[in-house]
Amino acid sequence: MYVVKSPLSDEYLKTVSEALQGALVDLVDLSLVAKQIHWNVVGPRFRSVHLQLDEVVTTARGHSDTVAERAAALGVSPDGRAATVAVGSGIGVTPEGWVDDAAAVSALVDALGAVIARMRERIAATEEPDPVTQDIFITITADLEKHHWMFQAANG
Repeated sequence: MYVVKSPLSDEYLKTVSEALQGALVDLVDLSLVAKQIHWNVVGPRFRSVHLQLDEVVTTARGHSDTVAERAAALGVSPDGRAATVAVGSGIGVTPEGWVDDAAAVSALVDALGAVIARMRERIAATEEPDPVTQDIFITITADLEKHHWMFQAANG
């Protein structure tokens, strides 16, 4: 059932909807990973890493809403359910239990790197079918790359 009619052709809509759904899953998982590590980080840099992780959560949550609303605007029902996120995310396994600050930073570097790589693929895939969605992906990627840089610098 389509409640909203997309201005895109069926072919373009398929490409764009897959890119949006993939981005939604990655962003939801990134927010969960960052929050999980946020709750469990320990070590001499606890406070700074703890606060930096919440910045990633805020970014990921904000962008996931933008992505979901873009999908809805194109007539595609966004799916951010836990089961969908669990099977579709490009982020690896999150450390369990307490995580020392250096390992926490490394885990975020890896998680951000995985999401950024997939976002760059989505930027390329949506260039022709939907520059509006591509622009959203470019903005998201810029924000994620800033976090990626800051976490890399934290471990020197």
